[in-house]
Amino acid sequence: MGNYIVRDYLNADFAKLNELWQETGLGGVQRGDHAEIIEQSIKLGGKLIVLENTDSKEIFGSSWMTFDGRRIHLHHIGVKPAYQNQGFGKMLTQESLKFAKEKGYQIKLEVHQNNKKAIDIYKKLGFTFLGDYDVYIVRDLNSINF
Repeated sequence: MGNYIVRDYLNADFAKLNELWQETGLGGVQRGDHAEIIEQSIKLGGKLIVLENTDSKEIFGSSWMTFDGRRIHLHHIGVKPAYQNQGFGKMLTQESLKFAKEKGYQIKLEVHQNNKKAIDIYKKLGFTFLGDYDVYIVRDLNSINF
């Protein structure tokens, strides 16, 4: 697959990052994931790391960590299908855990219950099931009516 690096996100990466998120179903502009939000989350203490193929300049993996003042939340951790099953997901998770440890905060993530490969990686790296929680979200703020 060529040479690769793990590095911090740059503003110029957004189009390629969005392409990765669309291909993997992780997110995208339709979910409120845009360059301004990424920059804001980094300014608030978060971090976004990417995996880049240095030969093709393709961004093929990401891990986005946001910070709420209490915990680090791990989002959009994933790898393009052509690069899966080569240890890149584990590498991204380890880099994320390293960031959380350096900051000194707990790290939390959400994973689809059918994503057995990811769950196995997370468990092997020390994550435990929080249990008994359903997750709800309001994406369209215009839908809020009182």
